[in-house]
Amino acid sequence: MRLIKQLRAFGSIPFNHGVLLSLLGEYRRPNDKIARLLAAGDLVQIKKGLYVLGIEHRSTPVSLPLVANLLYGPSYVSLDFALSWHGLIPEGVYEVSSVTPRRARQYSTPLGTFSYTHTFAALYGIGVMMEGNPDGSCFLIASPEKALCDKILFTRNLDAGTAGAMRIFLEDDLRIDLDALAEMNPEPVRQCLAAGHKTRQLEALCKVLESLQ
Repeated sequence: MRLIKQLRAFGSIPFNHGVLLSLLGEYRRPNDKIARLLAAGDLVQIKKGLYVLGIEHRSTPVSLPLVANLLYGPSYVSLDFALSWHGLIPEGVYEVSSVTPRRARQYSTPLGTFSYTHTFAALYGIGVMMEGNPDGSCFLIASPEKALCDKILFTRNLDAGTAGAMRIFLEDDLRIDLDALAEMNPEPVRQCLAAGHKTRQLEALCKVLESLQ
């Protein structure tokens, strides 16, 4: 019972194997104790060496963007999940999508599916912001402008090389409201454009945003 009380101090924040072992010093076979905690549902293993408390011990939901950051890094949440998070697209998104300078990966976990798209090193640090959770933890997520740039960069066979074609993609395909586009800052888009990837499409996006200012 004392161990469970100690574990509850983590709340909904994931923790690693080393932290867990530090609480099990009195056990001769701590890994056997971990296995029993997992079997009882007191712990949930997100991946090998990364855990979160079982649902009955959590008073708040687990932050999926935070899990995404911890599961595979360096990375930040972007693409459809970030667009939905910022309220730019109307659809609910159930896969947590991220971008990473490492190779692409996908994880199926008890908390859901997490995907990671490889990006170019020159693009990685542009337009990334830190968001806070109610429990004080923080995670990295693309700004609205960077999430949109990533969506354009990693949408296969996207032509949209003119302002008119880009506006159709934004309004009809992504269903982004013009008022939301008008509030966007073109500067992060210009920074992505300077990196030299999909320049026609990003230049078209700049023109659309500038026309709405």
